[in-house]
Amino acid sequence: MSANATTESFDCVVVGGGPAGATAAQRLAQAGRSVLLLDKPGKIKPCGGAIPPKAINDFNIPDSQLVCKVGGARVVSPKGCNVDMPIDDDGFVGMVDRKDFDPWLRNRATLMGAAYREGAFQSLTRGRDGVPVLSYRPMAADDDRSAPQVKVRARMVIGADGANSQIRQTELPDGDQVPYVFAYHEIVRSPEAGAHAPATGGFDPGRCDVFYQGDVSPDFYGWVFPHGACTSVGMGTAHKGFSLRGATAELRQRSGLAEAETVRREGAPLPLMPMKKWDNGRDVLLAGDAAGVVAPASGEGIYYAMLSGEYAGDAVHEALATADAKALAGARKRFMKKHGQVFWILGIMQRYWYTTDQRRERFVRICRDRDVQRLTWDAYMNKELVKAEPLAHARIFWKNIFHLTGLAPV
Repeated sequence: MSANATTESFDCVVVGGGPAGATAAQRLAQAGRSVLLLDKPGKIKPCGGAIPPKAINDFNIPDSQLVCKVGGARVVSPKGCNVDMPIDDDGFVGMVDRKDFDPWLRNRATLMGAAYREGAFQSLTRGRDGVPVLSYRPMAADDDRSAPQVKVRARMVIGADGANSQIRQTELPDGDQVPYVFAYHEIVRSPEAGAHAPATGGFDPGRCDVFYQGDVSPDFYGWVFPHGACTSVGMGTAHKGFSLRGATAELRQRSGLAEAETVRREGAPLPLMPMKKWDNGRDVLLAGDAAGVVAPASGEGIYYAMLSGEYAGDAVHEALATADAKALAGARKRFMKKHGQVFWILGIMQRYWYTTDQRRERFVRICRDRDVQRLTWDAYMNKELVKAEPLAHARIFWKNIFHLTGLAPV
C-alpha cells in the first residue's frame, strides 16, 4: 500500500480509550506528538471503580469525577464473620463510575491536543516502507457496518484495547495465551443507609464490602462497592461454567440489594498477571489490560492502567525521538521495577488464600489484626510496600505462620 492511499498520518495511534489509552494519548499530546485516540464506544467495563489517593494526586483527578468517597471496607468470611477495616486519620478511597470517568479522560486527552475518533479497530498492516497502517470502521449513527473503513498511518501504535486485545494477539508471540478471570457486575440503585442486610449488618454508602465466600466466587471474591446514587455488585472467577449471574443474585440477596432497581449489567475478562513482553521490538507497545496490569488478589486496575499508559506514552515518545525501538521495552521495565514485587506477592496470596472456604475463613480472621489493617491500607493508598515498621511486619509474619499451619483457631 502506498502512502497516498491514506489521508492522515500520526506519530502514534492509541487503540482503546479506557484509563490506559486515554492517559497514553494525553501524555504523548503533552509531549508535542501527533496522536490519534481510537475507541469503540458503547461498552462499559465492569469495575468496582476504586481509585486510591495516589491515583487522584498523580493523575489530577478532580472531586467532580468522584461519585463518592469511602472510609473503609468490610470483609465477610464464608461463615459470615464480618471484619471492619476503617481507614485511619480520616483517609478515603475515591470511587468513580466508568460510564462517566472514561469519557472524561478521553475528553481531557483531546483538550491536550490528541485527536479522538469513535471507531471499531479492524486491522494493522504495514506499507511498503514498513510503517504501520491501521484500518478502522467509524461509528455511524444508524449502523456502524454502513460506514466504509478508514486507514491511517502511524509511526508507533499503542494497544490499550483490553484483555482480549486484537493488537496483542496479532503483534506479540503467544498474545492469545493470556490467563484471566471473568468479572461480572450489576449496577443497582443505592438503598437508604442502614437498609436491612443480614450478612453485612446493613448497606453503608461509605463502605466497600468484600465477600470471600466460595459460593459467591470459588477463586476470587464478590463485592458491593457504593457509587453514590448507584452501587456496583459483582464478582469474578476463572472457573468456566460457574454461574456469574446466579452468584451475583445471591450476593445481592445477602447484601440487602435483591429488590434494588438494576440500572445495567456488564461483564468482561480481567487478566491475571502482567505480560512477559509488552512490545514487538519494532513499533507496537501494550498498556492497561492488554498488558495484563490488573493486580492479583485485589483485581485493582484503574491506577495501574493509568500508570502503564503514562509509561507507554513516555516510551513511545523516547522511541520516536531517538529512532530506537528498544526504548519501547522501557515501559514494562519501569512498571515491573516499581510494582513487580507487589504483583508477585498478591499472586501468591490469591493462589493460596482463595482456594478453599477454610483458607478464606482464616484469611478474614487475619484481617482483624490492626497491624494488618494499617499496613494494608498504607500499601494500597500509597502504592508501595511499607517498610517503616519492622516490628509490625514481624508480628504479621508470625500470625500468618500460625494460620498457614492451622495452629490459630478459626
